[in-house]
Amino acid sequence: MSAAAPFIFICGADDFLVGRLGRVRHSELARDIPDEFSQETIDGFANTVDEVETAIARFRDSVQTVSMFGGRRLVWFKDVSFLGDSRTGNSETVKTAVEHLQSVLATVNPAEVAVLLTASPIDRRKSFFKWCEKTADFTFVGAANPEDAAEALAATALAEAKALGVTIDRDALSLLLARSGANTRFLVSEVNKLAAHADSGKAVTEADVEELTPNLAEGDFFEATERFFQGDLRGTLAAFDRHFFAGESARPLLSSMQNRNRLLIQLRALAPQGGRGPDKSAIERAAKAFGQHFIGAGEKNAANLFSQNPWYVGKLAAGAKAWTLKHHIDIQLALAEAFESILSRPKEEPAVLRELAVKCLG
Repeated sequence: MSAAAPFIFICGADDFLVGRLGRVRHSELARDIPDEFSQETIDGFANTVDEVETAIARFRDSVQTVSMFGGRRLVWFKDVSFLGDSRTGNSETVKTAVEHLQSVLATVNPAEVAVLLTASPIDRRKSFFKWCEKTADFTFVGAANPEDAAEALAATALAEAKALGVTIDRDALSLLLARSGANTRFLVSEVNKLAAHADSGKAVTEADVEELTPNLAEGDFFEATERFFQGDLRGTLAAFDRHFFAGESARPLLSSMQNRNRLLIQLRALAPQGGRGPDKSAIERAAKAFGQHFIGAGEKNAANLFSQNPWYVGKLAAGAKAWTLKHHIDIQLALAEAFESILSRPKEEPAVLRELAVKCLG
């Protein structure tokens, strides 16, 4: 940390890149403050005004707490989500709370407490952003403008490959970006997989990407899943037609739908009466009560709701169709039957998917 900067501020539009750099900086700070009792992480993810005020109050109390055994403390205000251009972030109450947060940060003494704040998304027009840019040890991760997003993704892939000791051919990079789209988490994961396949010192080729990287990011691929879980039969059938017209297989689409439905089953189990689904605090309480029963509970997978990104879970809970738990279970059974059908009818995948949509949504 710069001697003149009272705190570290890392922000950007991509929560994966912001979180990853935040973990790196936190590890660096923790080496100088090894006492775990002198380290604290505050969750800054908030969907409501009350959650924003609670998170800021917890952060203030943590920053102002004196170390039990003396010495320097480390506080990470992590995954702050209320600084973007959103309904919550633009409310007058949250604006006042952010002003209070700024006043707390302005009084931080880095000799007594190391403060790290990571935030995504971020509204660069707001005064808090501009103040942090001038005051903090500041890092903006990723593309500053949407038109620069593709270039930023390419730079991320190349930097990850370099760190792993491999290179990526130009044609391979183009294909990898086309198949990954704007999913940075998937892109980085694929670079790691391709690097392991290529071995250190070698180049990742277009043939490697063609063989190993699934076509995850085609717009129609995600459109079909979204339309299906919105209950839009006509839109789902049209998205299926475009998916198969592009020469894609039914299997990745069925996998995507199954993974989404697994999470929705768990959300419906937490809110069996339907409605908009459980809020973040309810999910956190459920995680404490039931999380230990999941095998590999810390691993991110669709079978474990509590391993998902809180922002993504909140988005699913807020936008989920108010179907019953039984209906979601029936959908999961129908998806499994569709998988079996494409094995016995490999040349009729479009027909199998149309039958699935009519059965579940008709």
